[in-house]
Amino acid sequence: MNRSELINQIKTKKTFLCVGLDPDMNKIPKHILDENAEDPIYEFNIQIIDAAAPYCVAFKPNNAFYEAYGLSGIESLEKTLKYIKKNYPDHFLIADAKRGDIGNTSAMYANAYFKRLGADAITVAPYMGSDSVMPFLQYENKWAIVLGLTSNEGSADFQQVTFKGKAFYHYVIETCAKWGNQNNMMFVVGATKAPMLAEVRTIVPDHFLLVPGVGVQGGSLEEVCKFGLTKDVGLLINSSRSIIYASGGTDFAERAAVETQKIASQMKELMKNI
Repeated sequence: MNRSELINQIKTKKTFLCVGLDPDMNKIPKHILDENAEDPIYEFNIQIIDAAAPYCVAFKPNNAFYEAYGLSGIESLEKTLKYIKKNYPDHFLIADAKRGDIGNTSAMYANAYFKRLGADAITVAPYMGSDSVMPFLQYENKWAIVLGLTSNEGSADFQQVTFKGKAFYHYVIETCAKWGNQNNMMFVVGATKAPMLAEVRTIVPDHFLLVPGVGVQGGSLEEVCKFGLTKDVGLLINSSRSIIYASGGTDFAERAAVETQKIASQMKELMKNI
């Protein structure tokens, strides 16, 4: 999915919501576990996907929640990705894998997620420098989503330390932006750092930003939009737990639909300001 196609989906559907697919066997409704012993993760996912799809433009499976269950979890991830690509091809598909290694290793990661699994984008850790990021930028209409300013407490340990007269995250975003462009690179900026979005926008005024942290983690949708919206929206707001675990009962999919629709309605109102 290229930039213009993504923008068109956002403006057509009046939403810029990304739904995180982070299945936890300790939180999946018990009846799903009981009735789908062979692959409860996949069954849980497809019901969430079907419920949320009308109100979002992207899905983001987090690899950790699949790798934790070994081979069966990886198989669930692959089946989930294929289900989305087959049934909702107009949705942007993000592999939240946070890869980033020496060049030939990153090239293999890119091949795995872009060719084998069909993801549109992958999250990338830039700590090892340009040769660890560039392989992800070699695929047409594919995206590297680079970790910029994350929402976790530990982000202060490195990202906000002053380096060369500016915060390190500023330097990272500024440098990485030179390796790609607004058509193949996005940045992760946590919703709990919303006021810092104003500075981020001075560095990358037109790049898309993937913003986790709205909802359970305490980030404010209104604050993020205040500092981060562009004329093309320029944001993908991720919400995971508040949607997929809105209910632990047999109505979990229905409650997920209600939650996604509620967020999408707020986004529709906020888009009137651009």
